[in-house]
Amino acid sequence: MSNTPEHYESGEDYDLIDVIKHYNLNFNLGNVIKYVCRAGKKENEIQDLEKAIDYLERELYYLETEIKYKK
Repeated sequence: MSNTPEHYESGEDYDLIDVIKHYNLNFNLGNVIKYVCRAGKKENEIQDLEKAIDYLERELYYLETEIKYKK
């Protein structure tokens, strides 16, 4: 038995962490998926979506900075 909080449960036979690992997503992208999937399952859906946006913006900044310094 897992000690998984209710807001992480999807009712499916897969674990979100396994999906993130399967697609080899980094920390930022994994958190985007996590917050989008659990949005609306806790008390503040908007806050979860804002967190997803924050992690996506961090990833974009990282990629843009990486490209900028490769030139």
